[in-house]
Amino acid sequence: MSERTTVKRRNWSDDELIIAFNLYCKIPFGKIHHRNPDIITLATLINRSPNAVALKLSNFASFDPELKARGIKGLKNASKADKEIFERFYEDRETLAFQSETCIAQQQEVSIEDKFSTILPELNNMVGEERQRYVKTRVNQNFFRKMILANYDSKCAISGIDVSQLLVASHIIPWSKSQEHRLNPENGICLSTHFDTAFDKYLISFDEDYRLILSPQLKENETKEYYNQWFVQFEGKQLSTPNKYLPGQEFLKCHRAELIQA
Repeated sequence: MSERTTVKRRNWSDDELIIAFNLYCKIPFGKIHHRNPDIITLATLINRSPNAVALKLSNFASFDPELKARGIKGLKNASKADKEIFERFYEDRETLAFQSETCIAQQQEVSIEDKFSTILPELNNMVGEERQRYVKTRVNQNFFRKMILANYDSKCAISGIDVSQLLVASHIIPWSKSQEHRLNPENGICLSTHFDTAFDKYLISFDEDYRLILSPQLKENETKEYYNQWFVQFEGKQLSTPNKYLPGQEFLKCHRAELIQA
């Protein structure tokens, strides 16, 4: 009679859960599967199977209120630990986002500063707490960018431009004005650079139906060719439907108020 070999499952550590959640924030729900190259890369990094990582991301999805609102459900066997990671993100996004990037760097056996050296041009001029704040801010801004671009399939929500170098993760409520919502995906829209600048300067906004509106100040240029080419043809156009997180209506309301005042 042959003996049966029992394979004991290895529990997920807190760091592994945080790393997995980092990826959950950066890929659309529809791309959570074991063949996704990003999932395969992460699985290799933490010595898990791609299938195990995909299942874990699906577990996180079961706690995502945005997906629930659209009738999309994750797996039913999510653990208490999975729920706690999701709740920690909603309670303090900045801390968990930076912690997750730090955990990934540690797994890659590289310092967080070396890993993100290309987005830290002023690092050599800083020391102490100033240096730490600078690193955390830039790393978290990079996290926000990847999360927002993934939410819009790396395309401008107005024009459909898909050249990454021309795309910006635009904050609806500026980074400097709301620490609570700096990394809130509902506070971001993927826009190409000229629309981002116009949005940042309150020359354009979106109405309650997510349709583009132009400011009176911008309309003063209606006789100019660029106005017809780059603005008026998009007026009233509804922004592309994101994968998970629609822009928050309360954020857009505040943004429209600034546009009217401008």
